[in-house]
Amino acid sequence: MIAILGCGRIGEALLVGLLDAGWTDIVVTTKSEAHAAELRERHGIDASTDNAAAVAKASLVVVAVKPQDIDALLAEVGPLLTREQTVLSIAAAIPTAQIEARVADGVPVVRAMPNAPSTVHEGMAGICAGAHAGEESLALAEDALAHLGRVVRVPESAMDAVTALSGSGPAYFALLAEAMIEAGILLGVSREISTTLVVQTMLGTAKQLRDRGMHPVELRESVTSPGGTTIAAIRELEQAGVRAALLNAVQAAMTRARELASAHE
Repeated sequence: MIAILGCGRIGEALLVGLLDAGWTDIVVTTKSEAHAAELRERHGIDASTDNAAAVAKASLVVVAVKPQDIDALLAEVGPLLTREQTVLSIAAAIPTAQIEARVADGVPVVRAMPNAPSTVHEGMAGICAGAHAGEESLALAEDALAHLGRVVRVPESAMDAVTALSGSGPAYFALLAEAMIEAGILLGVSREISTTLVVQTMLGTAKQLRDRGMHPVELRESVTSPGGTTIAAIRELEQAGVRAALLNAVQAAMTRARELASAHE
């Protein structure tokens, strides 16, 4: 059985992914009975506000609450967990050691950082093992998260970088898309057509990079002709310092992730 504690946006995306894959032994919890009733009606699953009952028979306990709510949740269910269960935390910026300190001794904890595209099952998640999580626990967590997209294993020291790259990454691409759409409008293209052009171009580019295994430099050079339009645009981007700005932005996101983790200790 899988228990999803906190069935918000990402929690419900995981629920839908698991249901689509044929998993049926799932229980979810929410803060309000009204939301639980909505989930029961929408998905036909066991949903309630009783966290203790939800974890009682679960082999995988997914902690999907907001970071500010995790202490209260773990105070309620932490002592009830056993070494035969695995805790999968998707609460942003919370290290495994902080979770391990609030659950029964020896309980395996796996930390994950999924991102917003998980809601359309095209997400990216980095996972890492806590002090007591072995291959079995990692594989169980990986199998569950694979229903939201792709999963990579990293050491916990890299989790803040994962947050900065893929966790915050959708916002970077959205900002770029917004700017390109506005550029299309400036050039006289309607907002609807400009949006279609930009979004489909981003999607197609991503699929080339992923499905064909192309290096970004290879793709860029393949559409950059000598003396052509693309090289003229790239010169402007380089002169504006776009590459350096992105490097600095990702570094700033990682620094902030570390600050948030420290503030929660």
